[in-house]
Amino acid sequence: MIRNYFKIAWRSIQKSKMMFAINVIGLALGIATCLVISLFVIDELSYDRFNENAKRIVRVNLSAKMGDELIDESSVMAPVAQTFKNEFPEVLATTRLLKTADIAKVIYKNQTFRSGKSAMVDSTFFDVFSIKFIKGNAKNALNSPQTVVLTQKQAQAYFGNDDPINKTIEIKDQGVYSQAGYVDLSGFYSVTGIIEEIPSNAHFHFDILTSMAGNPDGLSPSWLNGNYHTYLLLSEKADLAQLETKMKLIPEKYMSSQIKSGMGMTFKEFLDKGNKVGFRLLPLTDIHLYSDYKFELEQPGDIKTVYIFSAIALFMLFIACINFMNLSTASASKRVKEIGMRKVLGSEKSQLIFQFLTEAFIATLVAMFLAALIFFFAITFFNQISGKTYSIQDLLNPEILGVISLLTLIISIIAGAYPAFFMSGFKPLQALKNRFSTGNTKGIRSGLVVFQFAISATLIIGTLVVGQQMQYIKNKDIGYDRKQLIVIRQAGLLGKNFEAFRDELKKDSRVKNISTSAFLPAGPSDNFSTVVSPLNDPLQRIRAKNFNIDEEYIPTLGMKLLAGRNFSKQTGMEKNNIIINESAIKAFGLKANPIGQTVLESVGADKPNEILTIVGLVKDFHARSLHEKIDPLIMRYNPYYGLIIKVNSENSADLISTMKSKWTSYGTGEPFNYAYLDQLYNETYQKEANMNSILRIFAILTIFVACLGLFGLVTFTTEQRFKEIGIRKVLGSSVPQIVGLLSKDFLKLIAVSFLIAFPLGYYVMQNWLQDFEYRTELQWWVFVVAGLVTVLIAFLTISYRSIQAALMNPVKSLKTE
Repeated sequence: MIRNYFKIAWRSIQKSKMMFAINVIGLALGIATCLVISLFVIDELSYDRFNENAKRIVRVNLSAKMGDELIDESSVMAPVAQTFKNEFPEVLATTRLLKTADIAKVIYKNQTFRSGKSAMVDSTFFDVFSIKFIKGNAKNALNSPQTVVLTQKQAQAYFGNDDPINKTIEIKDQGVYSQAGYVDLSGFYSVTGIIEEIPSNAHFHFDILTSMAGNPDGLSPSWLNGNYHTYLLLSEKADLAQLETKMKLIPEKYMSSQIKSGMGMTFKEFLDKGNKVGFRLLPLTDIHLYSDYKFELEQPGDIKTVYIFSAIALFMLFIACINFMNLSTASASKRVKEIGMRKVLGSEKSQLIFQFLTEAFIATLVAMFLAALIFFFAITFFNQISGKTYSIQDLLNPEILGVISLLTLIISIIAGAYPAFFMSGFKPLQALKNRFSTGNTKGIRSGLVVFQFAISATLIIGTLVVGQQMQYIKNKDIGYDRKQLIVIRQAGLLGKNFEAFRDELKKDSRVKNISTSAFLPAGPSDNFSTVVSPLNDPLQRIRAKNFNIDEEYIPTLGMKLLAGRNFSKQTGMEKNNIIINESAIKAFGLKANPIGQTVLESVGADKPNEILTIVGLVKDFHARSLHEKIDPLIMRYNPYYGLIIKVNSENSADLISTMKSKWTSYGTGEPFNYAYLDQLYNETYQKEANMNSILRIFAILTIFVACLGLFGLVTFTTEQRFKEIGIRKVLGSSVPQIVGLLSKDFLKLIAVSFLIAFPLGYYVMQNWLQDFEYRTELQWWVFVVAGLVTVLIAFLTISYRSIQAALMNPVKSLKTE
């Protein structure tokens, strides 16, 4: 019997190849979209879940307020870990992580390696996180100072096939900034362990892990500053809400004395000034998607993106299923007599239903194979715009195979059920006379068309708004000129040759200006902050960004000096002189013209406050992304390490070649790396650019699949009104009149879809824009353009089929009467 179902289904497909092809293409696009997005969603939701105790690990985050600034940071002070272990019995273990280098410098047997990210961790790191050891003992690998654990790939690079255990490597350029200043941790380290690569779905990735025992700042008692990512392993019965309640007592208990000595006020006075300080817990599995804290170890994901992509996948799949329903019912008139004859010959309704479901299953199965082919060609492009590394092999993942199997079954049922029940319900006599009524199914199909185009129009609105925000980001006056600027952030690697290299560049006619600074307004940058107080209110504390620059920084970046003067070598003593931005005027409570005014800088509990004199005022510029508001900023004269080069011509390839040659001539063995500031600025918004590309693609696919469904409904209608069209033509109706007759009802449905799409699009995109402190406004024309594009594409689809029907010979439709 089942074999017979498949045989008849295959014959039916052979008779209507075009409809079958359209069905399969629509389903394949929907399934391929669903597969790609399923990979993305499953991957995003899996972050950090590879840890055996993932559900019991939390990170401690700083949540504070100083003046008008809200401080939400992912790192905390050095003593927090041990204090929480001592104070709270539900904390079974703690560990800290301190990032030390993005690209580590390692020397082994006189050979220099520049690769791998490095971090310093507590010896308990492997008690908290589940990272497999290949060699060495996780329990004691990092107990001693000057010990290091390497990933297998990193060890292979250094030692080849030799056993790395107990071998010594020299790690250079390692250090931390503490309250006492820079602590140099460079030196010789003994390899005590080799681990597997940290899984790709972790919120941090390091290749070199050194022992925290060698870091004197790790023993710092300071509760006023620190950059330690701190993790807690909790007991199984621990209650996060109760633990956070108990944590509220920690700041006053441990910070009071330091606030008194360092800020000159009691803890109560500190709070009375409107300041706040506390800690929040974030579950490990929430860090990647839910964190809105600053200074994450890596760029986190966004749960909103997961929701948006999941919705797109479901809607695409649903729209594809709707198409199958509409196209199947549209071709029903061709099978009416077949159905009637089967019923007369004794076929039961259940048998007919199973027959049509079998046809749906075959179409879904073929679509699934075609979807796999589309996936193969599309995944590389998706990887480029999403930053992922998926491959066709990922389809063999048990979770994805489960999704594929479930999709095949669900799609077959959803897409085939309505046509199966609809067509199996024809009465034999009416079917044999080619007379059948669609009953109340017209309303269902109309509703499905409204839904399809509501989603399509919403995606078009989303694409336009994201594109509009990207244009806003591109064209906004950010307070500096990012064009024609080359950044050599690691120029300090030249050591004693640094100044000679800089001076040689200054002589080059292609170089317009050059500044010495490691502080950049975009991309990787040194990142310091300081605490200042107005001179007339020393108890008021305001945290401000701190940029160390030279006298060429402001002119090189094209910043605007609004008042006062720039730094100057000739001026001499610039140590306690500062230049501030406009935001600092209000934050520090200064007069409109702040030149000559002074503020107090808190430099530590054991040191007196320093008086800083304002000598210049620079126009506000965006030192980070447009997601964040412009913070108070002080600039001080302290040039070091990095170079920012303003070039005369956009054609800078020759200059870069010259710079590389000069760099190499010093024979330091250090790699020459550079970047364009404009490129670094654009990379800041890579996530938004990726979303713009993906939304554009999905909007095109969605409206294409929706138009396939519309084509099916138009086909169904023209077949239903076949004789009516013939009569109208005999009575003198023109082709435009017939096209208008067939089009108006569909265009009304599309107009109704806008009543859903416009409010939905406004709500979703207004919510998305809230993530930007500086953003475009939703414009009325976005909705007009979305509506016009949708109507135009739909009308072209309708017109194609309507014109075909209008041009048909009326004799053909009336000859049976």
